[in-house]
Amino acid sequence: MKALFDTVSYSSSKLVTQTYSTSFSLATKMLYKTIRSDIYNIYGFVRFADEIVDSFHNYQQEDLFNRFEEDLELALKNKISLNPILNAFQYTYHKYNIDKSLIDAFMKSMRTDLHKSVYLNQEEFKTYIYGSADVVGLMCLKVFVKGDNNNYEALKESAMALGSAFQKVNFLRDLKADFDNLNRSYFPNTDLQNLNELDKTEIINDIENDFKAGLNGIKKLPIEAKFGVFTAYRYYKQLLDKLKQTPALKIKESRIRVSNPKKVELLMRSYVKYQLNLL
Repeated sequence: MKALFDTVSYSSSKLVTQTYSTSFSLATKMLYKTIRSDIYNIYGFVRFADEIVDSFHNYQQEDLFNRFEEDLELALKNKISLNPILNAFQYTYHKYNIDKSLIDAFMKSMRTDLHKSVYLNQEEFKTYIYGSADVVGLMCLKVFVKGDNNNYEALKESAMALGSAFQKVNFLRDLKADFDNLNRSYFPNTDLQNLNELDKTEIINDIENDFKAGLNGIKKLPIEAKFGVFTAYRYYKQLLDKLKQTPALKIKESRIRVSNPKKVELLMRSYVKYQLNLL
């Protein structure tokens, strides 16, 4: 039965989310059940593409990525795939009429990671951020507004800003791993081997501007999505605050994280703010 295979596919995407990201998984659990599965489906897809370019170094990464992209195109065209992650994603893609250009931009940025390691200017950086993060926020927004184009257009800029903020926080947190293990340097005009407080402050100010624009959009989200997205916002904002308080040298030498007890505390505080309409 196709329905049984679909159930297995959705469960696979949920498992991928829970296994790869406890933070995102926790925030997704705060969404209404009516949209939760579709966010798992989106995350499973983007995570698998990201894994190919970030983790499979002992394999022919470009061949794997090419095959994944071919399977993706067939899944979107035929509305089915024997890859359960792509089968789940194509369902959500068609259900909410997600713009194909978002998928293309995402895959383009992922492919860039196979070859490009340094971003020399803001234009290159913004293009990469748009494809790797902003469009993911826009895919999720399509689900949050249940495909309503008017709401989508009204919240589009905020969703992109929030996606940018999340990605830039990840880049700042993972400076050491990206540079040492992947030989990547995302922030333009920044010497990661000699990261100083001025460089760090400029990066953080840019991220805080993105967060401000993103929060304005969160306040206008449908009730089914608002608390879950606010939970993710609070987690990443806490992570940014920790990075802000951490000396530049230490950021370059270690990975800053938010402890699990702190995540639970953030969840409870977020719930109080949400209930009291203090977002």
